[in-house]
Amino acid sequence: MEYGIALFGLAAVHLLAVASPGPSTVLVIQTAAVAGRRGGLLAAFAMMVGALAWAAAALYGLQALFAQFEWLYVAFRIGGALFLLYLAVMIWRHAKDPLPEIAVDRTAHMTGWQGFLRALLLQLSNPKIMVFFGSIFLSVLPQNMPGWMDSAVLAIVAVNEFTWFAVLALLFSGGPARAFYRRAKVWLDRVMGGVLALLGVRLVLSNH
Repeated sequence: MEYGIALFGLAAVHLLAVASPGPSTVLVIQTAAVAGRRGGLLAAFAMMVGALAWAAAALYGLQALFAQFEWLYVAFRIGGALFLLYLAVMIWRHAKDPLPEIAVDRTAHMTGWQGFLRALLLQLSNPKIMVFFGSIFLSVLPQNMPGWMDSAVLAIVAVNEFTWFAVLALLFSGGPARAFYRRAKVWLDRVMGGVLALLGVRLVLSNH
């Protein structure tokens, strides 16, 4: 029961993070507009691959280090909490900022795999994603998890990442849907900021 609740919490928090508009959102929409539906779906797949790489690095690398150095667990817990609080403040402050406009040249040539590579490089170029995953894992997941939980965590990350960005690729290249997404940005960002702030406070106050 405890593991199920932890996985559900992880899925909810991570999906909120993925749904919060940012550079990845803009890139997937742009790729879908220029390279078509196939290109957009390949970009969504690239976002999933990049996120899985960072999630695996956070999950396995951090677990191994924490098993050897208990002080590192405490230091990372505090650092992760501060990062989450900083991210929450930044997201809240910029909630009313408009989603960047995408200049679309429909005559531009971009193959689906070029879009895939561009999206993958964007996702892999931001090591803060691993810090985010590490912070969320520390806050939501129990220590000394059974082996099957690792696979479940990575599966959740993969499904959330691909599903959300695939929806963007399929739906949000059109005008009406993009206008709706622009209107929803404020509350999406503020919900995300509030959740991250609560998780940051939880990490600071946690004793284990």
